[in-house]
Formats: sequence, structure tokens, C-alpha cells
Amino acid sequence: MSIYLKALQIAYSGISVTLQITVFAVLIGVALGLIVALGKMSSLKPVKIVFSIYVELLRGTPLVVQALIVYAGFPMFLQSNGIQFRWDDPILASILVCGINSSAYVAEIIRSGLQAVDKGQMEAARSLGMNHLQAMRFIIVPQAFRIILPALANEFIALLKETAVLSIIAVVEATRKSMLWAAATFEYWPAYLGTAFVYLSITVPMSRLVAYLERRMAQSDRSK
Repeated sequence: MSIYLKALQIAYSGISVTLQITVFAVLIGVALGLIVALGKMSSLKPVKIVFSIYVELLRGTPLVVQALIVYAGFPMFLQSNGIQFRWDDPILASILVCGINSSAYVAEIIRSGLQAVDKGQMEAARSLGMNHLQAMRFIIVPQAFRIILPALANEFIALLKETAVLSIIAVVEATRKSMLWAAATFEYWPAYLGTAFVYLSITVPMSRLVAYLERRMAQSDRSK
């Protein structure tokens, strides 16, 4: 039994890095995602096309490939053009690539939320003297974020699990910690079982929280 407890201890020792990457990546993803969502809803066709391509590229390629491009390919590209650059901290590169990747998915979530807000809300805001930007900032966007809150929480859970692939760019997070320990002790079964348990100990409570939020919002909508 002690070997399994040791496996849990090793995996939990890397979970702080996993959570750090996930939290900052989601913040970047939401900020970028809002811009991308508004771009995709733009009445200007070139703008709409550019942001649509952005989303398709990011959603159509694996996160691990994007991580390799940003961490290894991008510095090599700069160096071939006479610019010396390398990532001193793979965690920073991981936050950036996960944030950009997340923005493509968050953009679609936000866009669906904005479209779900009754069009009469915009008309009412404009009738009160607000311009389009003010109406979006104070009326439409807050209502949209209330609608998409459960979906954003699900994106956080998905991204938390996807950070496991970042071990390929030398990020020592929960999965990488277990891999290194397993390689040194040959205790592969306890190591990876412990890793799975650590992820479950975070994702299962969060999934229950998301389900609770969805039920509360459904009850709130029915009571109106």
C-alpha cells in the first residue's frame, strides 16, 4: 500500500504546476476568445474570415503539435532570421500555447452565448441612449457570460486534462512527475494509477459543481 501512497504523493507534487498553467491559460483564453468571438460576428467580411480561419486552425490541430511549434519551432524560425530567442521557462510557453488553444474553443462558447441573448436587449439598451459598445459592455456581454458559465467551467476541466501532453516540452507537471518516478523505480502501475486518481480528485468535484450550476440556472430561468 505504501508504494501507492508514494505514487499519489509524487503526482500531487506536480499538480500545482498543472493548476497554474490551467488557470492562467483559461484567463488568456477568455480574453482572446471574447475578441475572436466578436471578430467572427463582425459585419466586415474580411475580419470575419480572418477570425474564422484562426478558430479552424487551432481547433483542427492537436494541442501537442501546437506546443511543439511554439516551444521548438518558433525559436528556430526566429533564429533562422537572425533573431536569437529561446524559452527560458517552458511553463511560460505552456501557458501561452494553452491560452491560445483555449481561445478558439472559448470563442465559440462566447459566440453562442452572445447569440442566445434576446435581440430585444440590444434594442432596449440603444433606446436608453447607449451606443453599441456600451450596450455590449454593460448589457449583452454580462448576460452572455451568465449563460455560458457552465460551458466555460467545462472548458477549464478539459484544459486541465490536456495539460498532461505538455510533458513533451519538458514541463514537470503531474504527469511528468509520475513518468520520471516510474522510469526510476519501474513502478509503472502505481505511478500512472496515482496520476489518474489525482486528476479525478480535481475533475470529478468540478464536474459536480458544473452540474449544480446548470441546475440552478435552469431553476432560475423557469422561475422567471
